[in-house]
Amino acid sequence: MEDNTNVFESLFESAVDYSKTGYELVKLKAVDKTSDVVSSLISHYAVLILIASFMLFLTLGLAYWLGEIFGKVYFGFFAVAVLYGIAAIVLNFLLHKTLKRIVADYIVKKMLK
Repeated sequence: MEDNTNVFESLFESAVDYSKTGYELVKLKAVDKTSDVVSSLISHYAVLILIASFMLFLTLGLAYWLGEIFGKVYFGFFAVAVLYGIAAIVLNFLLHKTLKRIVADYIVKKMLK
């Protein structure tokens, strides 16, 4: 009878150790996935900031250049604003669903990697 008790105690201890190890493994996998996604997003945001800065200075230069052509500086800024408005409308109607799907697929792929 005492042998059965020792076997059950040993089995119970093994089950407890197994569950603790499984829990630690799940935590480590979650940390790995989270760090992978966050590091990817941070690197993409850094590139996005550089592209945004480039576009800002390009836009300012274009606005001033168009302003000199039109005779008044503010006409150049209005022209650039109209170009951005048209681009925003086109992107919203034509590419909104596609961009949303691309971003969602990227995040899911990173999480399931």
